[in-house]
Amino acid sequence: MGKIVFIEPEAPNLHIFSAFPLPRLGPLILGTMMKNRGWEVELFVEELRRIDFRVVQSADLVGISTITSTAPRAYAIADRIRERGIPVIMGGPHVTFMAEEALDHADFVIRGEGEHALAVFVEAWEKGTDFTAVPNLSYRRDGQIVHNPLQPFLRNLDQIPFPDFTLLKSTRRRIARRKIPIPVQTSRGCPFDCSFCSVTGMFGKKYRFRSTENIVEELKRYDSRKNSIFFYDDNFAANRQRAKELCEAMTREKLSFHWTTQVRADLARDEELVSLMKKAGCHTVYVGFESMNEESLKAMKKKQTVEEIILAVKVLRKHRIKIHGMFVYGFDEDDWQTVKDTLKFAKRARLASTQFLILTPLPGSEFYDNVCRQNRIQFRDWALYDAHHVVFKPARFSLPDLQWAQIFSHKKFYSLLEIVKRFFKGKWHELAIAGYARNLNRVWRKKNRMYLRVLDLLKSKKGPKITIDYREEIRLDG
Repeated sequence: MGKIVFIEPEAPNLHIFSAFPLPRLGPLILGTMMKNRGWEVELFVEELRRIDFRVVQSADLVGISTITSTAPRAYAIADRIRERGIPVIMGGPHVTFMAEEALDHADFVIRGEGEHALAVFVEAWEKGTDFTAVPNLSYRRDGQIVHNPLQPFLRNLDQIPFPDFTLLKSTRRRIARRKIPIPVQTSRGCPFDCSFCSVTGMFGKKYRFRSTENIVEELKRYDSRKNSIFFYDDNFAANRQRAKELCEAMTREKLSFHWTTQVRADLARDEELVSLMKKAGCHTVYVGFESMNEESLKAMKKKQTVEEIILAVKVLRKHRIKIHGMFVYGFDEDDWQTVKDTLKFAKRARLASTQFLILTPLPGSEFYDNVCRQNRIQFRDWALYDAHHVVFKPARFSLPDLQWAQIFSHKKFYSLLEIVKRFFKGKWHELAIAGYARNLNRVWRKKNRMYLRVLDLLKSKKGPKITIDYREEIRLDG
């Protein structure tokens, strides 16, 4: 058997969760599969542990997982590894949709779900046979790029092994008295198809979920005194009956975890489910409200209304579940009134925390295809595709105005006055987040001064047309 190294590159810029890194499950699950197969496995999640290239040098194969914003660093890492004669295989959402781009830096690309494809690939690797039977694989053969057919999505998610967290090593100092969060994915796919989202392209529109018994079996492996749980699902309550059964089982088995997850506003239509979630230990939900502009909600195919958003806040607050609200600026229907209405709602709703994000054309999304066709992309540096930088030409904003709409919203929501209010209400957790987010906003502006200057230059119609790569220097230590 051989040795394989998995790498998850670090995010290129600051965001509200920079201080609370949570590894993606893909490399962990694939690493577990390879360990079970008898291979020696090393895993580097850069936000937790810097890459040791002395370890990488001894690998037979290196797997790199990347999202769009981490693609430049992933490519730089891949280039360095291949210079040492080690084959690189890449996977993840970005290279699923940009496979030919990735093959300029990698030997192989697995598109879409990777579990079965990697197993077939490794079997061919071990036997020394060709890769024509490997589903989802892109590679070069006789100088020509070959894209093997995509296999149907995995139907039985219970077949996926529980991730082996002993593979996850960290040199990052742990925050005292803070429980270690464990990511758990209970489902894949989304029955909705929002225009700006690439999830359905990656995992399909059909909602697939693990059995309740399988999930409970995994949860029993963790310690509620030391661990909290983050259910990694894109929409935990997409199937409400399934969600109820899981919550009831967690309560029945006395799995006393504090846990968080992502939901849609339509969760509030089923107050029984909300009550069960609270009883089962849910303390915070991340809700993609997206906009307080009805026209924007329609245009993005969100299939929710402002009225549903307001109801969601009311119901969740009634059951004392904290809300992290996520909003997006930059749809063609958005203007400064949208920004004002959104900020006003976020403050009046007394959300525990918020993210004001910038609409980003991610490869694999309908929105990306539209703005490319309309020639509205302004920047092709993937490191900026993190929902914190304007990279396309908005309809009703200038580029710098859309950027400042986000900065302004964070500044106002996490203002000194709001921090003082949290202090006198004794909301210590929210107070800590507010202080952290306020400082992060200030540091982000400092680190992105060059980028902000570029936006101001682009605003001037009389100014010269410029192309600047303002990406931070890529460090490859070791």
